[in-house]
Amino acid sequence: MFHIKRLYTFMLQSFVPLLVMTFFICLFIVLMQFLWRYIDDLVGKGLGFDVIAELFFYAALTMVPMALPLAILLASLMTFGNLGERFELTAMKAGGVSLLKTMRPLIILMGFIAVGAFFFQNNVLPVAQTKMYTLLFSMRQKSPELEIPEGVFYDQIPGVNLFVDHKDRETGMLYDMTIYDISRGVDNARIILADSGKLSSTEDKTHLLLKLYDGEQFENLREQTAGGRSRNQPYRRESFTVKEILIGFDNNFNRMDENNMRNQYVGKNIRELRATIDSVEHRVDSVGSIYGRTLLDNRYFNLQRVKHVYRDTAWVDEVQQPIALDEPVPLDTLFNGRTNSMSKSYINQAITKIKRVKQDYEFRSYSMQDDRKTIRMHMIEMHRKFTLSFACIIFFFIGAPLGAIIRKGGLGTPLVISVFLFIVYYIIDNSGYKMARDAKIETWQGIWLSSAVLFPLGLFFTYKAVNDSAVFNMDAYKNFFARLTGRRHRELELKEIVMDPVNLPDAIAAVKQFDADVKAADNGLSKNKFIRAIVRFTSWSKTGRELDQQMNRIVEHLSNTTSHSVIAAVNLYPYAIYPSNIIAVTNANKQLLYLLEKSLNEDTHGDS
Repeated sequence: MFHIKRLYTFMLQSFVPLLVMTFFICLFIVLMQFLWRYIDDLVGKGLGFDVIAELFFYAALTMVPMALPLAILLASLMTFGNLGERFELTAMKAGGVSLLKTMRPLIILMGFIAVGAFFFQNNVLPVAQTKMYTLLFSMRQKSPELEIPEGVFYDQIPGVNLFVDHKDRETGMLYDMTIYDISRGVDNARIILADSGKLSSTEDKTHLLLKLYDGEQFENLREQTAGGRSRNQPYRRESFTVKEILIGFDNNFNRMDENNMRNQYVGKNIRELRATIDSVEHRVDSVGSIYGRTLLDNRYFNLQRVKHVYRDTAWVDEVQQPIALDEPVPLDTLFNGRTNSMSKSYINQAITKIKRVKQDYEFRSYSMQDDRKTIRMHMIEMHRKFTLSFACIIFFFIGAPLGAIIRKGGLGTPLVISVFLFIVYYIIDNSGYKMARDAKIETWQGIWLSSAVLFPLGLFFTYKAVNDSAVFNMDAYKNFFARLTGRRHRELELKEIVMDPVNLPDAIAAVKQFDADVKAADNGLSKNKFIRAIVRFTSWSKTGRELDQQMNRIVEHLSNTTSHSVIAAVNLYPYAIYPSNIIAVTNANKQLLYLLEKSLNEDTHGDS
């Protein structure tokens, strides 16, 4: 029978609950972003709870491609950070279990998630996007709920401007009302003043019933005279005690047809996208061939460049040889002997013809540009069916090794790192999408740009975590750059027990030879600062490596000294020799020679 190892069960039990938790947290965050983005289209429309809930359900499905990679990154960071913080990873490595073996069940799980993400992108997401955008556009077209403000003109009723001085919120009565009705045109405007009134909707919510009390109505009368001229008649004044006005105002929620959105690229799967791309490319090729034939058939100076000839079994294009002229055509002579008006007419005709031809070709280019944009958008959507699956795998191979390296569990540090990495991913992905949409680069280059940038990062973190490298040890980076720049000196200390004492004559001879070699190399190097800088970053080629070896032999030999002064002088040597620290090396040689010769003289006098 097939048995799952206890280690694999432990890893799955540690990772899956965190993945579920972080997924819903990330989904909630991106849904809040969606809410703030479209809140103006939802507020004040009187929409039912069922419609809002349906919109948020489909919006949540469309936000899965953004929430899932972030959740995987955060969950993997927290899982391996917790294991590292509790020294469980250390115990696993001590037991002979490598990091890759620890990650094996989660890698298999990521494979299943990647496959599921692909089918989600291809089968579920198009339907969800179609329904979400259909609902959203339907909400945008719905008329807003009537919430008449006080003291300002309200213009949300088509053709009517309404002013209310104050209102009773309990009874709904409006007081000191002024109404400008311009639904029949500005010239036929009506002005209504009323002491009070009440506004309500009909049962079918297609009209507004405005009931007014104690007021007057002023209306311009406009009629057409027999001569075709219009004149304003004296206005009509009407006083009323009770007056009812019916205003057309559709306040129902009407859903748009989903087929319009279904035909867009966001509502298609890979098969439908591929079919649309092939059909549009075929149309572009056909139209381009027709436009190319038109260009070949155009006559210049009443001469035909291409002649269609039937040969064998098909029509072929035969390019006509240009007619050789004895001398260039003197265009200026076309105006000789003509009147100014005729010359001006010739120029205007030529300009008009050029503009007409230009507009014709611009229109053709715009039509071709729309088709090419359609192809690009469909290709972008087709590539995005695969990027989610690949992004899940990349973020796991970034988060898991990174969690094993930093060894910080909980929600603090992993959340900060996850948000930072995801922002970088989102910026790169959005930039690549815009460049692909605007045809700055190829579509596959723009859509896969973020994956291409983060994939090496995942390989780097995995390699460092498997080899237990100190990626975030600041001291290691400081030491590296200090050695690279040659500014960090050695930190030797006196040995308590010396097995091989220093031979002073040999040490003095070695330091003198080393000092002479350093000065010779410095004299052979150009004094130009630019050249010195170039040589500085090329490790000084063979000369630098030989001097480093010579210096290290001296340091190794003098580390057995019993003199504090000699140890202090040896510590003045850098870890590597560059043109920028030659002076420091020369000064160290000078001080070291002085101390060694002094020690040699003291030993000689003591023996005598």
